[in-house]
Amino acid sequence: MSVLRACNVTKRFPGTVALDDVTISFRSGKVNALVGKNGSGKSTLVKVINGAYNDFDGSLYIDEEPFRYQHPKQAFDAGIATVYQEMSLIPGLSVAENILLGRYRMDGPFIDWKRTYQDAQEILDDMGVDLPVKEMVAHLSVWQCQVIEIAKAMSVNPKVLILDEPTSALAQHETQMLYNLIRRLVQKDVIVIYISHRLQELWEIADTCSVLRDGKYVGTLEMETAKHADLLSLMFGNLTLKKRPADVVAREEVIFEVRHLTRDPKFTDVSFSLRKGEVLGIAGMLGSGRTELLRAIFGADHPDSGSIHIAGEEIKRPSPHLMKEKGVAFVPEDRKQQGLVQILSIKSNLNHASLDIISKGLFVDAKREDEFSKRQIRDLDIKIPGDSFPMTSLSGGNQQKVVVGKWLNIDPKVVIFDEPSRGIDVNAKQQIFQIIWDLSRQGLGSIVVSSELEELLEICNRILIMKDGRFINEVNPDELSVNELYALCMGGN
Repeated sequence: MSVLRACNVTKRFPGTVALDDVTISFRSGKVNALVGKNGSGKSTLVKVINGAYNDFDGSLYIDEEPFRYQHPKQAFDAGIATVYQEMSLIPGLSVAENILLGRYRMDGPFIDWKRTYQDAQEILDDMGVDLPVKEMVAHLSVWQCQVIEIAKAMSVNPKVLILDEPTSALAQHETQMLYNLIRRLVQKDVIVIYISHRLQELWEIADTCSVLRDGKYVGTLEMETAKHADLLSLMFGNLTLKKRPADVVAREEVIFEVRHLTRDPKFTDVSFSLRKGEVLGIAGMLGSGRTELLRAIFGADHPDSGSIHIAGEEIKRPSPHLMKEKGVAFVPEDRKQQGLVQILSIKSNLNHASLDIISKGLFVDAKREDEFSKRQIRDLDIKIPGDSFPMTSLSGGNQQKVVVGKWLNIDPKVVIFDEPSRGIDVNAKQQIFQIIWDLSRQGLGSIVVSSELEELLEICNRILIMKDGRFINEVNPDELSVNELYALCMGGN
């Protein structure tokens, strides 16, 4: 049996301590889960182990041999392999080429393709996986790509395999196949560290579960005997939530309604209504179908069946352009890729959604463009060096305000927020929440999805709980705790 130990590890960044005197161990022969809410230090600990961060205090050991790598390639060559949530495959190369990238068999100055394909095949056979080694990765499913990422890691006969959210993009049957693969890897004396936000899956795949909270190690549970309440208590402790202001209330008038919306296999038979001034939360674990539902509501993806109604009018064939015309705004999960154009100016981004309003024929009215951008900069208190600067000059919180501001320029009736506080600091989060409450006071309805379930309890009037693509419950945020909400999202009581 092998053991990886981190002893008294501390990692500081300007203004924050990401890891605070962490001592933790992981053993081979088991699936060692590592969990904690966003900002708990999980990713930082992984980067300390795999050499992405080498300026830390403390010590690392494998079987009592100390190690500290200067960069991830050095760690990878030494047998510490990390499979990240964001895949790093090259679509235009074959399965074998991706698995052995940079380590092909050579015959003089030329690649020995026969032996390269044989090497890749042996790795896949040893994993018990059937994949065509000459097939282009671009032609494969997400599950098959995930397998190739793991095969890349296994090609160096790793001592440690770190899996970061490996099931986040997989369907349920693909997840079960991945579990089977992980169980086979555990039998090879590999130390498997399994990071996941899908807490309900830990009872299926993990043997132990170690918890970080606010940069500190708080304990390890044996999953065979652990209860949901035990895990949630370690993750959150005694968390005190701020309360929604008393004047943020829903009116009687229904302004938006979804009836029996289905898009297989992402979500099925979803129905709900949104009232004027209401802040409606949708809670669920990763993979529950939340983002896919929001995209379908906004017309970015087409549902198989069901209908969407705005102020009583059924919207035929919804599209982002049509939904915008009807007064629906969408603040997406990935603001950098989907919400902003990073190389354009702050002013241009603030006017991106309202070009048809501020244009005269083919030309933008410069005066109105200036008015629209200055209004949002003032009203949302966006801190900028100047509105002609590119988006890259702003902090994450101010970039998020620009995404919100560009939509407010169309005078929406409904604003959809997908992970509105992702990647921003505590102060910026509170400012975003204040914006949502101010919109409520003006009569706008908001639909909010957040992986930080405590945020939904803080800001929402009502919360719908989603699991496996269906709404399974509706709760009043004033009547339950964070632990209870997490338990409900995992399918418990």
